[in-house]
This record gives sequence, C-alpha cells and structure tokens, in this order.
Amino acid sequence: MRVLGIETSCDETGLAVYDSEQGLLAHALYSQIELHREFGGVVPELASRDHIRKMTGLTDEVLAQANSSLKDIDAIAYTAGPGLIGALLVGTAFANALAYANDIPSVGVHHLEGHLLAPMLEKEQPDFPFLALIVSGGHTLIAVVRGLGDYDILGSTLDDAAGEAFDKTAKLLGLPYPGGPELAKLAERGDHTAFDFPRPMLNKANLDFSFSGLKTAVYYAIKDLQSEHQTLNEQQKADIAASFQQAVVDSLIGKVKRALKQTGLQQLVVAGGVGANLELRQQLKDLMQQKNGQVFYPRHEFCTDNGAMIAYAGCQRLLAGDQQAHTARPRWSIEEIGL
Repeated sequence: MRVLGIETSCDETGLAVYDSEQGLLAHALYSQIELHREFGGVVPELASRDHIRKMTGLTDEVLAQANSSLKDIDAIAYTAGPGLIGALLVGTAFANALAYANDIPSVGVHHLEGHLLAPMLEKEQPDFPFLALIVSGGHTLIAVVRGLGDYDILGSTLDDAAGEAFDKTAKLLGLPYPGGPELAKLAERGDHTAFDFPRPMLNKANLDFSFSGLKTAVYYAIKDLQSEHQTLNEQQKADIAASFQQAVVDSLIGKVKRALKQTGLQQLVVAGGVGANLELRQQLKDLMQQKNGQVFYPRHEFCTDNGAMIAYAGCQRLLAGDQQAHTARPRWSIEEIGL
C-alpha cells in the first residue's frame, strides 16, 4: 500500500509518501516560522491561509520525489486532530477531496499517534509494549503504547506543556520566536544552579506535570533582578535559561523514572519538539543506561510536526482495516481512538 500523508495541525505543512513494502519514499515540510515571528507566536488565521497556499505545490513536490503520481497512491492519511481548527480543516478538506476525486480511501489520524509511532520510521525500532514521553509545544504526557490504537495515558500536563513553557520563558527573556531552541542555546552559557526554581508536581505520587508555576517563578526572578539592575546582563539571562531548563528536565526525568518503575517497561520512546533538547536527551540516555533499558527517538527532523509520521500511522491503520474519514477535531483524546 502506498499512502500520501498530510499534516496541518498547526504552523507546519508536511507531506510524505510511505510505502508499506519500501518504507518512506519522500517527505517535504514547509515551516511558517518566518511568517509568525513578527507576532511572537502562531496566528491561527494566517496559519490556515498559508497551508492553503502551500498544499498543492508540496503535494506535487513530494510525489515527484517519490517518482509517483496520484494514480500510484492507494490511500490518503491526514491529521484530523487535535490542533488549530482552521489549520486542521485545510488538511482535512484537501485530503478528502483528493481521495474522492481519485476514488481511493482516506483515513483521519490522531496527531499524537503520529508522534508515538514516528520512531517506527527508523532502522532501530522499539518493540510493543513501550513507554512513551511526548514533549512538545502543545502536549506533555507519558503513555504506555501496547500496539496500534492501544494507548494508556499515565499522566499529562495540568496546564502549560513543556514546549509552551520554554517559549513563554524565552519571551520573558526577550529571545526571538520560536523561543524554545533559542533558550536552549542560551542555557549552554549559563549556570543551572544559579536560581533555585521549583519542580512542580515532582514530589506528587502521580505522573502528571505542571509548568505554569515554574514560568511564574522565572517571571518574578526577572522582576527582582530588573529592580536591582534596571536591565539584565547576558550572563544573568543565561543563568536564568540554564536554571529554568534544568527545572523542566528534572521534572520530566523524575516522572519518567516513576513511570518506568510503575510499569516495569525498559523501552522508552521520546517524541515531540522538546525531545530534540540536548540536555534532556543526555539525561534520558544516562537514566536508561542505569536501568539497562533503551531510549528511542525519531530522527531530528521528525521530532517536530511532519507528514512522514502521519503517512506511516495512516498506512498502519489502513492495513488494519480502518478507513474512518474523521472530521477536523481540535480537541481529541488519544485514548478515544481505538482501532
């Protein structure tokens, strides 16, 4: 089966072609970072319009890369949710119209299922069941993945996602959008012990996360320094960035440790944009070595939103007999999808 995958949940237009026998044949991604940079964050209406502008051209590009035409495509998979409703509607409408015009099935894919299965695009893959940590701008959660459509959420964020906290803290420090990667770079020059920021929920017995209190602590730390020195110098900014990053990493590591002990699993999948953070990766590597376990990541370009993970997840669902053409769903629990 050869599947065209379409991802438009937020501000990145991703297209890919996946073949059930040959694997990933091609993928293309257009990021809207420059479009939204002047606003300091994603503007939903602009995101939707830009998906419309790029969709047809990226489809032609990815088909050409795969040496395929629409006649070679057996089905279309698209992100049905969760995400920005306008952006989701663009991908949903385009995918279903294309499927109807070519008399082929289409299947709506849950965005987080794409992230959970993204490491399956690599040569080294985890075996079911495994523990998964998703850390992105919109989601932070820990889940047990038993198989396609069989997911048990053990814990999630009660407020801000980890990536959102990175971006908001970066904004407090005056860093350009997108702030997460910029903050991580700045943290390399800082002292992570300079500020004793809180690790919310770390000592709670559950596996939930909370990052809004941490963000507030950073805000007041900056205010205190500004009252003393008027403006922050570069070293102070670096120290705040490093201390904040360490607090987030400590929170994530602490919950992963508890989840590993609770489930007895020794394979960990890490997905989402924050999964590319080098400090987090190093500490997770050390943790899994101590546990005689193994950690898996998608390749760097597939940590963030992309069409390849949607094409793969959609292909697996179609092979399993799923042909549900879901409408766009901005809010959608992954535990609802089943198979």
